Amino acid sequence: MAKNILIVDDEPTLVKGLRFNLEQQEGYNIDAAYDGEEALEIFNPSKHDLVLLDVMLPKMDGMEVCQKIRSISDVPIIMLTAKGEDMDKIMGLEFGADDYMTKPFNMLELKARIKTILRRATASKSQINNQSVKVKDMTVYLINRSVEIEGKEIDLTAKEFDLLNLFISNRGKVFDRNTLLDLVWKHQGDLRTVDVHIRRLREKIEKNPAKPEYILTKWGVGYYFTAK
Repeated sequence: MAKNILIVDDEPTLVKGLRFNLEQQEGYNIDAAYDGEEALEIFNPSKHDLVLLDVMLPKMDGMEVCQKIRSISDVPIIMLTAKGEDMDKIMGLEFGADDYMTKPFNMLELKARIKTILRRATASKSQINNQSVKVKDMTVYLINRSVEIEGKEIDLTAKEFDLLNLFISNRGKVFDRNTLLDLVWKHQGDLRTVDVHIRRLREKIEKNPAKPEYILTKWGVGYYFTAK
């Protein structure tokens, strides 16, 4: 299956060249965004396998985009920068990038780095997918998107599983309702949508939904999955 790459750069000519080289010559599926805000709207953690991200972007710079993507996904990120200062490179890596390329870059070298990073990420993802996540009496199977509690399978909707998977992948991290609406529903719906799904999910996985053990509430802030 062809890998999906998101290119984020405000130079249409560069994006066009990258798309040709990576899509036509290498067989990747390419999405493109031309500013930081558009990048976050387009990025899909369950779709994209790698992000090529320019540092200097309109509306929101690449460092902030990198940080926001990294807070919800471990997708590989290669930073692209027109600057040659070591500080920019170091900052990019500290914000969660996996690699960097300084413009103008050699296309053959970029292709080689993409292949190396994707190969490493695929091997890592394969290892994760062959494992299950167990918390107390609940076991979450990532590869077939199923959940068991005390050996009994729990029937979850697609969005309920997406919500649970996000929580269990970020144990102890508090998500406010706006962030959950953005990550799980891509802003389709309203804040009540989040509350309704949290309530339904608790009814399915908690022994006592009124006193939850898994999905907890931090009053005035949001929801989080138990870290214990």
